[in-house]
Amino acid sequence: MKTAFKLLFFLLILLTIQSCKTQVAELPAPNIVWITSEDNSKHYIKLFDENGVATPNIESLASQGVVFNHAFSNAPVCSVARSTLITGSYTPRIGAQFHRKIQQVPMPEGLEMFPAYLRQAGYHTTNNSKEDYNLVKSDSVWDDSSKNATWKNRKEGQPFFHVFNLGDSHESRLHFTEEKMKNNPTVTDVNTVFVQPNHPNTDLFKYTNAFYRDRMVHIDKQLGDVVKELEDAGLMDSTIIFYYGDHGGVLPGSKGYIYETGLHVPLVVRVPEKYKHLINAEIGGREDAFVSFKDFGPTVLNLAGVDVPEGMDGKPFMGKNVTEDYLNTCDETYGYADRFDEKYDMLRTLRKGKYKYMRSYQPFNFDGLMNNYRYKQLAYQEWADLYEDGKLNDVQSAFFKERPVELLFDVEADPYETKNLTNNENLKETLLELRGKLNNWVESMPDLSFYPEHFLIENAFDNPVEFGQKHKVDIKRYIDISNLSLLDFEEAKSGIDASLKSSDPWERYWGLITCSIFKEQAKDFVSTIIDISKNDSELINKVRAAEYLGLVKHTEPAEVMTKALYESKQAAEALLIINSIVFMDQGEHKYKFNIDIEKIDKDILKVKELERKLDYISNVINS
Repeated sequence: MKTAFKLLFFLLILLTIQSCKTQVAELPAPNIVWITSEDNSKHYIKLFDENGVATPNIESLASQGVVFNHAFSNAPVCSVARSTLITGSYTPRIGAQFHRKIQQVPMPEGLEMFPAYLRQAGYHTTNNSKEDYNLVKSDSVWDDSSKNATWKNRKEGQPFFHVFNLGDSHESRLHFTEEKMKNNPTVTDVNTVFVQPNHPNTDLFKYTNAFYRDRMVHIDKQLGDVVKELEDAGLMDSTIIFYYGDHGGVLPGSKGYIYETGLHVPLVVRVPEKYKHLINAEIGGREDAFVSFKDFGPTVLNLAGVDVPEGMDGKPFMGKNVTEDYLNTCDETYGYADRFDEKYDMLRTLRKGKYKYMRSYQPFNFDGLMNNYRYKQLAYQEWADLYEDGKLNDVQSAFFKERPVELLFDVEADPYETKNLTNNENLKETLLELRGKLNNWVESMPDLSFYPEHFLIENAFDNPVEFGQKHKVDIKRYIDISNLSLLDFEEAKSGIDASLKSSDPWERYWGLITCSIFKEQAKDFVSTIIDISKNDSELINKVRAAEYLGLVKHTEPAEVMTKALYESKQAAEALLIINSIVFMDQGEHKYKFNIDIEKIDKDILKVKELERKLDYISNVINS
């Protein structure tokens, strides 16, 4: 009798388990909503940072879901961040890394923007309304992408994926005037508001910080309105809601810069009770796994029960087959920064655990180099003026000075990345590990930015991924030359010599950049560099040579650079030349230029980024 009872008991347990599995299997695909706020890192929200403001609606979502402590945009600016999101791919691999695009690139062969796969699976896909992709979008991505786009137009019973963009935290909101500042007091107390240690603690910076925190309160209210609409429609039990910022904040040195304030974003995912089996965390809890924008699209596909295409770089962090053991291994994220508007630079980062490694491939292009859109903000203007007047301390001045080739930060102890630890003997192993991992990453993609943008536009943008694979060996050589700057000069010398004499123009290009990093130590190469400045087949190499000669005060760079600008027929090439001109004008030596805009090729003057730079030339350089 007891044996029969035990068998009956186990049978009931098995039936119950099978019933639960069937119920899970029979659940309809969840609706998924993204609520995206523009231009805000996690630093302004109390849920994520002690110096942030209370956001009760975001906190309410968090109480019904999961807070991700380590969520990152892979780029600190809109179009590059959103191109990563929509493709699930690293943009330096697919040619979408330049903001704003001079030319859109096609999607990688065989890959669609991820909402297209949701549509194929029966989802209604809508975006209200910002896209800002650097890639060509097919008609298969959205049912509607406009200011009128809504989930309400789906068929009865059809699951939906909807994106709602909140723009009132955008950088442009900080383009206020002094008069507006005087007449519009903030709700956040300017006398107690937090000011970052790398910023001057002035009345203007206090007001800007307080004003932006007020915008976060407003964004929270708007988010609450979006959620209320879903509640009123009775959809909360069937809808997973993501809230995140589309990249870092807009206080000076954040958006457009590859620091934590430019990359570390808030992320909350609200999960209904019946779908909580899709996450590996307690409802109302926090998750420490590192996730980044390349992973968001694959995660949505996985939550919807759609296979993730092989061509994506990202991996799901929620949904089927995502285990706690896997999440425990997710402790790193990569970042990238190239041309943002009319300002060129090239940096790559790796954050692993509490350590952040930054590799600066052109460190002389200091952060504070003119970017017209950034400098519309009064706080940027004041910061630069105080630097010129010698009124900043070393930490506050770093923004306007050349960076080291590599930097290492403990971002838990030093969240605003003010103390470079590369010379800390106790962290030598950490430095070498992160350096090696980042180098392997740029090689394995491969990273297309080791070619100048104008060359990619002319030669690679029909199929960037294929171009990268065909030229992987060449790109590795350019990476190796750039890495000579990590060596002592005597170790690097023979490699530099070979690169400057190479028949490959881009070996010469990286050899010249490496010389500009070593400066006076590389003076043995002056005669070779003078020859390049006069006779190279590439205009940009003549400019890079003049840049070096200017940095070491050997030769005034104006004549070579100005002549190259007049001869250029490519907008991206002209922009890169002008970037060097502005650097020579703004930098330590403050060389003088007199540029006749009428002599610049008329066909390239219509590019917006070029217009901005020419504006600066007319009003500042030529004045």
